[in-house]
Amino acid sequence: MDSTIEVQGRQLKLSNLEKVLYPATGFTKQQVIDYYVRIAPVMVPHLAGRPLTRKRYPNGVDEEFFYEKNAPQHRPDWVKTTPIWSEGNRRTVHYILADDLATLVWLANLAAIELHPSLSLAKDIPCPTMMVFDLDPGPPANIVQCCQVGLWLREIFEHFGLRSFPKTSGSKGLQIYVPLNTPTNYESTKTFSHALAQLLEHEHPELVVSEMKKQVRTGKVFVDWSQNDEHKTTVAVYSLRAREHPTVSTPVTWEEVEKVLKKKDASLLVFEAKQVVARVEKTGDLMAPVLELKQRLPDLKGVAASAVAEAQPTISIAAQAEEEEPQKPARRAVKTTGKRPRTRKVGRKV
Repeated sequence: MDSTIEVQGRQLKLSNLEKVLYPATGFTKQQVIDYYVRIAPVMVPHLAGRPLTRKRYPNGVDEEFFYEKNAPQHRPDWVKTTPIWSEGNRRTVHYILADDLATLVWLANLAAIELHPSLSLAKDIPCPTMMVFDLDPGPPANIVQCCQVGLWLREIFEHFGLRSFPKTSGSKGLQIYVPLNTPTNYESTKTFSHALAQLLEHEHPELVVSEMKKQVRTGKVFVDWSQNDEHKTTVAVYSLRAREHPTVSTPVTWEEVEKVLKKKDASLLVFEAKQVVARVEKTGDLMAPVLELKQRLPDLKGVAASAVAEAQPTISIAAQAEEEEPQKPARRAVKTTGKRPRTRKVGRKV
């Protein structure tokens, strides 16, 4: 079944609308498109202006997929693109910019089920607008353990006067976003996030790992700091995931994170497309502050002085402070247990 529709003045031909893309639930391409139409008012602002990598499943989530970075030649002439030089491929890649509803519908019709935007805007690729932590559980650990690690991270951020915002990955884990929207670079965000991951691993070795080796992650939570890289992307907020059910990467409140940890019930943080639309209608976009909230990372040398004091020599953050003396005793400023530190208020630019 094909259909031609008009979206924001653009003519779009939709094809194979009856094709089932989620066999376990019978969720069709038409339903995928319908979801993205309904969620577009809150999703498009998080995609706009960002180079977009698409994960396409032309025959459904149980079949082969492929990542697509370059814009296809058959795209409509109104689909915006941005040229970005790829050092790895030694060529210019023309990324799509999903700046409007029509583009989002066109992508959904291509079975681009998962959308993965850059942490940077296309106009300033070297400057990430946010820092991201992807908390990935190694079975038998699940999102419940991710909630504990997420709360430890929040405590550290609060110590530095930084607000953070959680969302589900839509798969197994939890992701924590720290909006910046101020001048910075990936070297700074990657170094800082790596340092925090190692600090958490040092303080909670029974639950946290900062290494990517899968063999050390059994029953623990991998704090993936490596997402903070110019060449990597993180699944978009509100993106569908190619799981058995049409689950969504969903913004949640810290109160919901605390509730899951208290009840030890991972199912409380699993949301499918229909539920997410209903949540947004009720609460609005919980991730909206990530778009505008201006925050600055603390001085890395100051963080180093705090972390090195009781850390093992392998914690590489020490290398970031050439003037520091790791062998000299110092009092650690960051605690991830006990009474939560007092925080200062951080304003949001309106």
